[in-house]
Amino acid sequence: MNLIVLGLTACLAFLMSLYGVPVARRAALKYGIVDSPDGRLKQQCERVRYLGGLAGCRGVLGGRAVAFEIRHDVLGIVLAGTLIIMLGLIDDFGVLSPRTKLAGQLLAVFVLIKSGIRIEIASLPDWVDIALTVFWMVGIINAFNHLDIMDGLSAGVGIVSAAFLCVVAILYGEQTFAFMLAALMGSLLGFLRYNWQPASIYMGDSGAMFIGLMLGALSMIGKYTQGHSVSLLTPVLILGMPIFDTLFVMYIRFLRGLPVFLGSPDHLAIRLRHWGLSVKQVVLISYLGAAVLGGIGLLVMSIPPDLALLLSGMTVLCLAGAAVALTKVNVVRVGVEVPAQTVARPVGRTGSA
Repeated sequence: MNLIVLGLTACLAFLMSLYGVPVARRAALKYGIVDSPDGRLKQQCERVRYLGGLAGCRGVLGGRAVAFEIRHDVLGIVLAGTLIIMLGLIDDFGVLSPRTKLAGQLLAVFVLIKSGIRIEIASLPDWVDIALTVFWMVGIINAFNHLDIMDGLSAGVGIVSAAFLCVVAILYGEQTFAFMLAALMGSLLGFLRYNWQPASIYMGDSGAMFIGLMLGALSMIGKYTQGHSVSLLTPVLILGMPIFDTLFVMYIRFLRGLPVFLGSPDHLAIRLRHWGLSVKQVVLISYLGAAVLGGIGLLVMSIPPDLALLLSGMTVLCLAGAAVALTKVNVVRVGVEVPAQTVARPVGRTGSA
């Protein structure tokens, strides 16, 4: 695999995103596509533009288009990504119900399955593989959407996760998908230039769901069971940060008797803020956590199955311990406020975060 061309693909996507985000920012302000403070979950000081994710998606697709040949499965990912972007743009106007959004996500996943992008486990019936694919894709799409609550958080975690998946693609000789992941990394890095605290633009649902779809789809391309069956946990670990956050929020809301899809300050990042960490510290810790989990995922692929199972089990126990510690953080106590830019994207515009 030509690593130089891989790097040039990332650079091209980076430059396209770097140029496209300011354009999207001006368009969002002109047409009123902004996120305004509401005093509850949206606590930024002033209105902040959306559409940053749209410019980032343009960088991904543009960087990818000039780098490698267009195949049937690649066209499927592009079409599914386009559907998700359109769905997210409509949702950024706050007019979609959770059921309508879910229906749109299922349509995009159906396109992926029809193009051959799906989970394939030889020991399982075909219908089980399809059901797992739907569950995995819908989960990852929404996990990244839910993670987008703090300046630079979702984009940076996406870069880290894409980097590890790119290594997997290179190891398995999937150069087409490696180029797509390189384009995704470059595009997100360009967007992060404007989304770093204090963010001047947010990616919105269109960008967050697009990241989730791309990473979820491209995580299914590896033949993980070539070594041993425990390697199936590799993509779960590489995408472990958004998965962990989503499961944690669902668990907390269940304990509090709240609807799972109700917006509330239960996310890991917000609880870390209440521990006294700054926004930048929380974001960097999240990047580190994503990198550690990604490294463990790669290690699981390369060690014997018994050790891989032991390592995976220890990782789960550590995450469970962290979850227990974070449940003790009081996020509603009097006198504690989440400073401006802590909640970078509204966590409940349509009741879906």
